[in-house]
Amino acid sequence: MHDTQYQPSPLYLRTIRVIDAFTYGVGLCVAALMIPLVLGVAYEVFSRYAMNNPTIWAFDLSYMLYGTIFMLGASFTLLKGAHIRTDMLWQGFSDRRKGMIDCIAYIVFFFPAMILLFYASFDNFWDSFLINERSEQTAWRPLLWPFKGVIPLTCVLLAIQGISEFMKSLYSVRTGREFEHHEAIQI
Repeated sequence: MHDTQYQPSPLYLRTIRVIDAFTYGVGLCVAALMIPLVLGVAYEVFSRYAMNNPTIWAFDLSYMLYGTIFMLGASFTLLKGAHIRTDMLWQGFSDRRKGMIDCIAYIVFFFPAMILLFYASFDNFWDSFLINERSEQTAWRPLLWPFKGVIPLTCVLLAIQGISEFMKSLYSVRTGREFEHHEAIQI
């Protein structure tokens, strides 16, 4: 049964749309990092095997860019509804029940986890920044603090998108219908 009386305020809907648009834009920027990752790895393969002259920077570049893409892409994944869920149970629930479960999960698990992970990772990032920490993996020795800063930034981006998802869940609880259907991501 749907609550046809309830109409969310324009500000409520606009807040969801602005956050979703922001996350979508961040997702596009993060996806663009695939270009230097692919170019760097391709150059390393060519340099190593065709010219017998491996680089000193390709290993660091590849793990730092891949880690950055993976972490910063998490908020886009949340926007698209592509995080893991137990679908065999979830599909049997009404939209109102799904919204209620999501609301509770965001309050009890998601937001506290983002806060704790932010504080734990920010200290690690800040210490790295203060000592100008460098990687010991290769002779290139790039700075590590920008890479370590990705984790607290990921927490912030996930929390921002989490606000939108929480608001969508409240909408489902109130109206008995999904805010909007997430597009399916197929691999």
